[in-house]
Amino acid sequence: MPITPRKIIEILLLLLVLANLGLTYYLARRLNTTISPQAPVGVLIEKGQGVGSIAQTLQKSRLIKDTRAFRLAYSLYYSPRFLRAGEYWFEPPLTQKRIMLQMMAGKVRLHPITIPEGLTYKEIAGLLEEKAYPLRGSFLEACQKAELVSDLDPKAPNLEGYLFPETYHFPRGIEALEMVKAMVEQFRKNFGPEDLARSGQLSLTVREVVTLASLIEKETSREEEKPLVSAVFHNRLRLGMKLDCDPTIIYALKLEGRFDGNLRLRDKDLASPYNTYLYRGLPPGPICNPGRASLQAALHPAPVDYLYFVSRNDGSHVFNRSYQEHLRAVSRYQLKNSRGLR
Repeated sequence: MPITPRKIIEILLLLLVLANLGLTYYLARRLNTTISPQAPVGVLIEKGQGVGSIAQTLQKSRLIKDTRAFRLAYSLYYSPRFLRAGEYWFEPPLTQKRIMLQMMAGKVRLHPITIPEGLTYKEIAGLLEEKAYPLRGSFLEACQKAELVSDLDPKAPNLEGYLFPETYHFPRGIEALEMVKAMVEQFRKNFGPEDLARSGQLSLTVREVVTLASLIEKETSREEEKPLVSAVFHNRLRLGMKLDCDPTIIYALKLEGRFDGNLRLRDKDLASPYNTYLYRGLPPGPICNPGRASLQAALHPAPVDYLYFVSRNDGSHVFNRSYQEHLRAVSRYQLKNSRGLR
């Protein structure tokens, strides 16, 4: 019986169906075969790598066995979605499909970095350098982008005071400016409309509130003391007294590259607008980046009439209303080991 053209077409179609089924079965097995490395595997995919190069990188890391199946599956089922560049952290159990989906979603590895309260922006830059944090660009340069807070603080020469202390998680190679933007955004989340309204009630600008909060941050790490320290500063400002705040002199010395870890009596004569022993009122700007507790303390001082405080040298402070009481406290706690100039 002769084979007709129709029969040939039917046979070819059948062969195509069988080939497609075979390919589908083959790719399904490859994509869904579980890979169980003994530990999580880190892989860095550079910008510009194509699917073939990515497949080879994954094969070298022993995450896939068949680069051809990987490329074919991507082309048939997932293109034109992109396999995104970045640093990935693949945790077992794994399949090629899971790896591919994670890369298309751009679920890259995030590196944690904790910014403690009370650091200057230069100290934050030093912390990033010390920890070899994987970012691109100059953090110090990014901190000069004062326009990021111009709506809050038109007088800001840089972002000192607005880099909110927090634990952040960023991908490898994040641009320094993007990191700085995230810190400023976190500040905005912690200094909202109600805080702006409260600033107005106190007749303070945002810059003045942040500056005051930075002083509080440097004076005490104890959250319960922050409203008391704030009260001392508010009361002194109201009475026209100098703030006599040691950390402002330390900051001034740091600006000049002269602080060696010790504060001396002669430093109270330092000719700097940050020297609150010489000049009344708040210093020109923040002396560090304060946390939420200090910001709230600046806005909500305790309802007390204290004008003085002195360290007990254990992290806590004694608060007093009169200068005579203050002198007795200084004699008791600071006679042999004077930290401050107050």
